[in-house]
Amino acid sequence: MRKKLVLIVSLMLVASIALAACQTTTPTEEEKVKVCQITDTGGIDDKSFNATAWKGITTAEQTLGVEGKYLESKEVADYEKFLNAFLEEECDLIVTVGFLIGDATKASAEANPDAKFSIVDYNYDPAIANVVGQIFDTDEAGVLAGYLAAGVTKTGVVGTFGGLPIPTVTIFMDGFVKGVKMYNEAKGTDVKVLGWDVETQTGLFSNSFDDQQKGNELAKSLMDEGADIIMPVAGPVGLGAAAAIKERGNAYLIGVDSDWALTSPEYADITLTSVMKLMDATTLQVIQSVIDGTFKGGDVVGTLANGGVAIAPYHDLESLVPAELTAEIEQLKADIISGAVTLD
Repeated sequence: MRKKLVLIVSLMLVASIALAACQTTTPTEEEKVKVCQITDTGGIDDKSFNATAWKGITTAEQTLGVEGKYLESKEVADYEKFLNAFLEEECDLIVTVGFLIGDATKASAEANPDAKFSIVDYNYDPAIANVVGQIFDTDEAGVLAGYLAAGVTKTGVVGTFGGLPIPTVTIFMDGFVKGVKMYNEAKGTDVKVLGWDVETQTGLFSNSFDDQQKGNELAKSLMDEGADIIMPVAGPVGLGAAAAIKERGNAYLIGVDSDWALTSPEYADITLTSVMKLMDATTLQVIQSVIDGTFKGGDVVGTLANGGVAIAPYHDLESLVPAELTAEIEQLKADIISGAVTLD
């Protein structure tokens, strides 16, 4: 009886050891980091902020092995609902897009301090410990666009207008005006900028980000005053400006946020360049911080140096830009990155 008991115990011990060995040597697939985006009402394929941020997530899927998903807001009331849905799913990072979702993101982050958030084109002061704001020094790229415009204009007059007088809009306009000024100082010219005064921070605004007719009217007004290059900083309102420019056929457009020659190819033949916010680069940077455990609240700033802002290639209008001007713009970019040229 005793021998039989010993045998049973021995067999149980062997089985236990074998099971443990099996458990430790059989690899289990690690759970993927889940990154969840909530769009603003423009939708995932808005050819602007939503689409570019989503590009950062899809790049992370391909290069970092994360799982990406999104929800498209149809109205402001969707923001809180979608934030709660992604919290329930235990997303490792929730990416929200645009200033309109700023309050809802803040409330959700403060109520859920263990969750991680990043908001595109918005930040908080003071910073929130579990939110990364993605902001952009678009004045750096705007300077390059302004210098370019001043070098290409035939009338000696260029123009700009904004959607609303808010910092994320006027920073483009500041850079544009400063770039024209730098060209004038370097060349002894007197190219004028209509639509924005850096000193008084006053200028021309559509007071809308979706009224394309207003953009059409403002562009015609600027062209009537002699502007032959116009930079609308007003989202889809700028498409109305593009239509007016194409109709007149005597001016060129500078796009904003994305490369308009690609996102609105119907206007590629009038698009000189675009001042781009590369939200995919900053979104990817935040995702990487979640993966490697360095995520912390505060700001990620897109600059010329880190590739977060840039001007687009000249595409169809490359022949308008002399090689000497192209070289000067490249040098100006290098000088901004090195600190040899400051924008204060």
